[in-house]
Amino acid sequence: MGFTKIFRRKIAFFALVAVIVGVSPVLISAQTTVSAVAEREAELRRELAELEAEIEKQQEILRSKQRESVSLERDIAILNARIEEAKLTIRAKTIRINGLTSDIGVKTEIIGDLEEKIEKNKSSLSELIRRTNEYDDYSLLELLLSQEEMSEFFADADSYFTLQSSLYSLVQNVKNNKNANENERNKLDQTRKAEIDARVDVEAEKRIIEKSEVEKKKLLAISKQEESAYEKVLEERQKKAASIRSALFALRDTAAIPFGEALEYATKASGKTGVRPAFILAILTQESNLGENVGTCNRPQDTKKWRDIMPGPDDNSWRDDQTVFQSLMDELGFDPDVMPLSCPYGGGWGGAMGPSQFIPTTWQAYKSRVAKVTGHNPPNPWNPEDAITATSLYLMDLGADKGGYSAELEAALRYYAGSNWNKPQNAFYGRQVLAHAEDIQENMIDPLNF
Repeated sequence: MGFTKIFRRKIAFFALVAVIVGVSPVLISAQTTVSAVAEREAELRRELAELEAEIEKQQEILRSKQRESVSLERDIAILNARIEEAKLTIRAKTIRINGLTSDIGVKTEIIGDLEEKIEKNKSSLSELIRRTNEYDDYSLLELLLSQEEMSEFFADADSYFTLQSSLYSLVQNVKNNKNANENERNKLDQTRKAEIDARVDVEAEKRIIEKSEVEKKKLLAISKQEESAYEKVLEERQKKAASIRSALFALRDTAAIPFGEALEYATKASGKTGVRPAFILAILTQESNLGENVGTCNRPQDTKKWRDIMPGPDDNSWRDDQTVFQSLMDELGFDPDVMPLSCPYGGGWGGAMGPSQFIPTTWQAYKSRVAKVTGHNPPNPWNPEDAITATSLYLMDLGADKGGYSAELEAALRYYAGSNWNKPQNAFYGRQVLAHAEDIQENMIDPLNF
């Protein structure tokens, strides 16, 4: 059989392969799975809507009871409402988790189908490129001389163009499938984070139930005739609340302030940024205890001064903190040689200021926004209200305003490590911050709202 006839058959074969493998990326198996879970998803949504209505009902009972005068019956009713609300929330979150788990399964299957399709396309693409190169190795004169008839030459030329068209289509399919695969992976990552958030919420609700049940048991043990016993419980609760409000909230490089005052500042900042107060205060708590060298430079008794620990205009650095720091001190009327600053840590630069530990260039970028919230113009990085507000604004920019475990964890890590937030050696910081946030929320803020 002549060269052209053999080659024409090969071209037809590989063009057919390209058409079959490069067919529109309809993922039959994945679509079947999606269809199978759609009905179940609709059922879960209906059940979830009913639960959310019941939760709202319990919240209204809770709000109503909290407006009543303090009494034994009122407190038991509040605890019952809290327990019921927490149980309903757990049921709702469990439905959410089941739906997310199912969604993860679907997305994983879609990704698997896409990866299989990409591999098939790559294999066909490799073979088509090799065959095209074989055809390109022949000159026009060789092709003309090898034809028995002129019509065969044009037929081969037409097959060649068909082959090139198939090659182009296959390349596009590989690109499209890769893009689709990347999109599905991003969706899968977000779904997994949502599942983690829901599971963390369930654990928090379980703790609410546990604590409320203990308190309820204590109240039920008091008979109506034992008013003095109830009064004692109430007195203890009031003392605890007063203790929490007056507890000193240690902030670095500034006078300690009562927790109630710190909470007031954080709540005000939260209203502007959407970052929850407990998380704001948790960051500041963590920042106050980072190490023995933190905040121990540039004081009157320190040998290392601000020009020794900050990058300046003559240093090979991406920022000039010295010039900005001098400007900030002039603006605030402070002596730059006595204000406490963080010392260099791990071979880097120091110079972070106040409770928020903002470097001068970062504070410069945020100070106008801080001033709009606090009304202090210029704001002072060593002032607790300004520092708490700056932290809240920064955390909002890092995504903490989205709420939930995953968003807060990532924001805490970015606050600490910047672009290196995802490195394993920095994970400790995020875990410690969220542990502080849990403690502050459940043991310091929630008791104030009883």
